Amino acid sequence: MITIKNSKEIELMREACKVVALVYEELEKQIKPGMSTWELDQIAEKKMRSLGAIPAEKGYDIGIKGIPPFPASICVSINDEVIHGVPSKNKIIQEGDIVSVDTVALKNGYNGDAARTFVVGKISKEAQRLIDVTKQAFFEGLKYARVGYRIGDISHAIGTYVESQGFSVVREFQGHGIGKDMHEDPGIPNYGKAGRGARIEVGMTLAIEPMVIQGKHDILELSDGWTIVTEDGSLAAHYENTVLITKNGPEILTMTKAEKAQVKDLI
Repeated sequence: MITIKNSKEIELMREACKVVALVYEELEKQIKPGMSTWELDQIAEKKMRSLGAIPAEKGYDIGIKGIPPFPASICVSINDEVIHGVPSKNKIIQEGDIVSVDTVALKNGYNGDAARTFVVGKISKEAQRLIDVTKQAFFEGLKYARVGYRIGDISHAIGTYVESQGFSVVREFQGHGIGKDMHEDPGIPNYGKAGRGARIEVGMTLAIEPMVIQGKHDILELSDGWTIVTEDGSLAAHYENTVLITKNGPEILTMTKAEKAQVKDLI
């Protein structure tokens, strides 16, 4: 069931999402070659807790026998790791890596969710193009996050744009509604036919998240039960924001100050 948020709930969502934005501002300052993904995780958790939030991903249990609850505060995925990378003291970030981070902050009973792919040092032009296309795919989908459209219109816009750029979208994972629960209805695939799915209404809060692969869309799950990698070893990028549907259009709740200044150029 899709939950429509009232004005009080929206304000609580704003607070949780503000925490996520501030976490990304901190991570962008501190990420560098030579640090472990565990260190990045600790920076994020410390920032969340200092702002009165808790890391919602820590201890998240998908309820499948044999897969332990997620052990860290954020997901950190490097290069061919698509999503759900588990932070480790032994996983060191190198010059030239692209690092995708997925953060969910829970504050006052509501969740904020966003993902970013960071550049570490100098990367290839093709890697940068992958990151740029992934980000723009979100904004292509955002054009349809308005009353009068359907969820399938968002999905179709993301998928067709990504494929027009020669890349692939992940098919097994998708965006989602968000609120008291990290994952709520509706599911928001990154591909599909326009004109299908739930109608978009004022008060919906949606986590729209293109996950884009440089090569083929096929993926594999590693033995930790969490980390998803590209089957062909190609690079992957991830970009996500929590979006509020208003009568005047979509409002992005998880953007940093610097990102807000750039938004008009991306839509």
